[in-house]
Amino acid sequence: MSALLLGIDTGGTFTDFVLLTEDGIEIFKQPSTPADPSEAVRSGLAKLAAGRSVRVVHGSTVATNALLERRGARAALITTRGFEDVLEIGRQTRPQIYALDVDRLPPLIPAELRFGVSERIGPQGEILQQLDADSVEAAIAALRDSGAESVAVCLLHSYANPKHEVAIGVALEEADDGARGFSGFRTLSHEVLPEFREYERCSTTAVNAYVGPVMADYLGRLASDLDAEEVRIMQSNGGTISIEAARRHAVQTVLSGPAGGAVGGFELARRAGYDHLITFDMGGTSTDVCLCAGGLSRTNEALIGDLPIRLPVIDIHTVGAGGGSIARRDEGGSLRVGPLSAGAEPGPIAYGNGGTEVTVTDANLFLGRLSSAHFLGGEFELATADAAAGVEQLAADFTLPPTEIAEGVLRVANATMERAIRVISLERGFDPRDFTLVCFGGAGAMHAADLALGLGIPRVLVPRAAGTLSALGMLLADYVRDYSQTLLLPSESCTIAELEAALATLEERARADFAAEGDTGVTLALERSLDLRYRGQGYELNVPFGEHFQDTFHAAHEQRYGYADSGRATEVVNVRLRAVGAVAPIDLPRAALAGDDASPATIGTQRMVSNGIAADAALIDRELLRPGNRFRGPALVIEYSTTTVVPPGFDARVDEWFNLILEPGEDTQ
Repeated sequence: MSALLLGIDTGGTFTDFVLLTEDGIEIFKQPSTPADPSEAVRSGLAKLAAGRSVRVVHGSTVATNALLERRGARAALITTRGFEDVLEIGRQTRPQIYALDVDRLPPLIPAELRFGVSERIGPQGEILQQLDADSVEAAIAALRDSGAESVAVCLLHSYANPKHEVAIGVALEEADDGARGFSGFRTLSHEVLPEFREYERCSTTAVNAYVGPVMADYLGRLASDLDAEEVRIMQSNGGTISIEAARRHAVQTVLSGPAGGAVGGFELARRAGYDHLITFDMGGTSTDVCLCAGGLSRTNEALIGDLPIRLPVIDIHTVGAGGGSIARRDEGGSLRVGPLSAGAEPGPIAYGNGGTEVTVTDANLFLGRLSSAHFLGGEFELATADAAAGVEQLAADFTLPPTEIAEGVLRVANATMERAIRVISLERGFDPRDFTLVCFGGAGAMHAADLALGLGIPRVLVPRAAGTLSALGMLLADYVRDYSQTLLLPSESCTIAELEAALATLEERARADFAAEGDTGVTLALERSLDLRYRGQGYELNVPFGEHFQDTFHAAHEQRYGYADSGRATEVVNVRLRAVGAVAPIDLPRAALAGDDASPATIGTQRMVSNGIAADAALIDRELLRPGNRFRGPALVIEYSTTTVVPPGFDARVDEWFNLILEPGEDTQ
């Protein structure tokens, strides 16, 4: 038998596994091990694979956590003399504009580890000052004494001419004595981000140097421990790369988990006939949302904590609201939910692992929106009495009835998630009423109907095994590499031939990289695009490359900002290439619609509270539902990986792909 496909998604609370076998899909959830994420991976693999040969696609939070918790490598920076403080200065933006006393996090690379060398290249690539070899030797000597574990090299305007960066890279390799690892963990900015904007380029390069050794160590241990035929790593852009490429460019993996969910959510909804959708991924620690207007939405920049990263990523907006989000009384006496999370250790009170603070999960359990007897297929019994005691104590702090405070916890969490959806829809010119809400993650299906009702979204799609969809999405992801190059040319004087030539250079790199990874048999689809802006603007929009690219830009600008001026001069900022090697399509269960009677799947009832009213909700086993079945809320649909809450007044049906479709009835409008 050929190797089986295994997707692994490391989350804040659970690590999810999806195994594709000849008999179908097997799923498994293992509590995450934050101290060493590979422990949960090894444990879950041993239980699920059971000696079978596997090929793994893995999405990891290792790089993300190293950034957010500032537990990366001791990194140094070599840059053009006089520009050593770019990371410190940053931009003039002030996130807390009215705060009189702002505590800024220190830069990833402190001043004593930033070294300048004498050289200067102009914005057109012209050499204004040759690289001084003595200054390079002095910088390397200082590196040896600094205890640096990795080094970032980011010279001024190296995107236009990388000659000096290449020379420094060679010098570092020649000076490597095997102890410092300068050749193994050196990051040259023109290899990571050959684009202008010195701060963003320097920040992205520094992030890669900071998380690179940590990620390389993790992936090295993972590759040896998993005993897999192949290990590929999910990227933030929605594609996968080899484990070796991920070790060199760890910065590309910082949003890999959420990216897997967006890919899986879009693909399953597309197969079901929906292509205008909002993906809603609610896990244990955070919620990720992404708007897809006919395709996955992408951007070329992201912010992790306070650190800008300028690389192609799926345009995902994240907020600190999840099943483990902690509810508390703030200094002003108001109820706050999140962004603090109970995580995997100790987790919610209901998990019985020592948690003492009420979380969203505890509130759901108290209100009857979770079935203790069926959580994780009945393998994990929830501590219902302890969760209730916690809710009652929180209610006493507010002198409110326990039911009211529990519903308040859910309303506050829902408000946070509603705002996130408004950011990616209404604030960008899209009406949520034109979209389908695709929910997944361990907690997504418990809140999706309430969010849809509040935002006027006409339907909710809950995929089968929604709690492990991110891991499945990783198996659906193609092989992807992104390339870019800054041009900064006026559109009027820039010919199609010039742009074709610049793109051809990127295409040569793409083919060489895929060949180097052994993917010579992959048929590459090359997607060309341009970053354009009006002359004088500070930010640009990405549009497909074509003969009438300026007209496309004007239309995109009108859509995004409500303004366009076809008579105003434009500028081509960057050329971009997305190289995609499609994976073999994966067959998912599908069946013809049958009768609408869902009673054979009803296994009991459970008391559930909605809007202060307690009622008996049907307890429905999702494994027993068949395409065509219909029922009406209140109901709880239970399955191994998640629970779907169908509020009173909502109609539910099962489509031919076994998706659960929820739609508000007339009496809920």
